[in-house]
Amino acid sequence: MSLAAPPLALYVHMPWCVKKCPYCDFNSHGLRGAPPPYAEYADLLLADLDADLADFGAAARGRDIVSVFFGGGTPSLFAPDHIARFLDGARARLPFAGDCEITLETNPGTVEHGRFDGYLAAGVNRLSFGIQSFDDDKLRRLGRIHSAGEAEAAVKSAQDAGYANINLDLMYALPTQDLDGALADVERAIALAPTHVSHYQLTLEPNTAFAANPPPLPDDDHAWAMQEACESRLAAAGYGQYEISAYAQAGRRCAHNLNYWQFGDYLGIGAGAHGKLSDTAAGQVRRRWKTRHPRAYMEAAGAAARIGGDGAVDADELPFEYMLNALRLIDGVPLADFAARTGLPPERIAAPLAAARRRGWLVDDPHWLRTTALGQRFLNDVISGFLD
Repeated sequence: MSLAAPPLALYVHMPWCVKKCPYCDFNSHGLRGAPPPYAEYADLLLADLDADLADFGAAARGRDIVSVFFGGGTPSLFAPDHIARFLDGARARLPFAGDCEITLETNPGTVEHGRFDGYLAAGVNRLSFGIQSFDDDKLRRLGRIHSAGEAEAAVKSAQDAGYANINLDLMYALPTQDLDGALADVERAIALAPTHVSHYQLTLEPNTAFAANPPPLPDDDHAWAMQEACESRLAAAGYGQYEISAYAQAGRRCAHNLNYWQFGDYLGIGAGAHGKLSDTAAGQVRRRWKTRHPRAYMEAAGAAARIGGDGAVDADELPFEYMLNALRLIDGVPLADFAARTGLPPERIAAPLAAARRRGWLVDDPHWLRTTALGQRFLNDVISGFLD
């Protein structure tokens, strides 16, 4: 089977935040002492992009960038002119699709509300607010630096600035949270009329403060009840679930995350950023990630030392990697996409597919990959069946 070139996106990692949250396992670094070198870092991102384009050659050129995502850390610590400089430079190097979605993650406790006009002028057309909860007690337990009132004010300020495409991140199954509390968070989110809601369960990730000292969390049955009740409330308000933790108004699904889940390609720029590229000439899927610490990354600039790891994904690992993404989608994906995105024949996954269908985890359709309601609940078990 031949490997097709899927859509190409751009992920840009901004590694600093005001304070590391106790549940966070992302590559984020709390502020200490002097302010970070924001302007210098923004310029070095373009050196990183240049070096990746030189390394990947034709495999990275000739395709429109369908989405850009500034993640972190807290990208809203960067001024609009830093974001504009990078976007202008990226556009000079790569063609952007006319409807390119450009998202910036923002923390309600860090952004100066006057900056929203600047981000919009820079080309950012979608904002993602890390709200997590509208309960001040829960926010304190999560180590967040904003209040519920500040979160609401920030979202309204962005809307006043002209933003019509806004995501709110919410967590459920928080310390000591009950069903009413989870639903109250959803109600306050709906009242702000965002176009998209990311609603996901708090989990204890290794090497985090919460993992070392676990807070009192709801058990699995209570967490599942919260998920079902909140899903129903979001659906009633016009937010359709299209991924295990993503809900959107019609026409407002997140293009960047859809590209991940459909096993598309993306260049990863910045400290600790991960990228994936389909090399059709070599017939392989390649992953690259950058060195994690901001100082080491900046010292390496566009040199080879900025790379933390690089290499082709082994063919035996591709079925698992593909399913890890595709099966998160509620509607699933065509079975033919598996071959196009991995270069492997469908026969490679025939046995685990049959086993999952017998268990009632996948819909019994020879042309489509989609989990049943039972499969969604036991998604980790479904996906693990595709491990070699």
